[in-house]
Amino acid sequence: MHALSIPTWIIHISSVIEWIAALWFIWIYGEVTGNRAWWALSFGMLPALVSAMCACTWHYFDNDPSLEWMVTLQATMTLIGNFTLCAAGWWIWRKSQPGIGEDGK
Repeated sequence: MHALSIPTWIIHISSVIEWIAALWFIWIYGEVTGNRAWWALSFGMLPALVSAMCACTWHYFDNDPSLEWMVTLQATMTLIGNFTLCAAGWWIWRKSQPGIGEDGK
């Protein structure tokens, strides 16, 4: 737990909490508007959340070498998250185009 300073821990933990709140608010926005593309964005945010939680966990255990696999998992989740967020952004853009119905045509 000594791997990070208290201010850095505050930033890490508050960032995770903010990401969870954003995920939840985006989901609600999708429900209110009836636009499922916003739900996709919520799901697309999950890998990035897993990545952040891996980082916090690894630091919590003082960057223990036996947990280095979490660094690999964090990097993988970041990569996957970048693709899922890009895909969700594309879907939101596509649904905003005039003449495109619920089926995407």
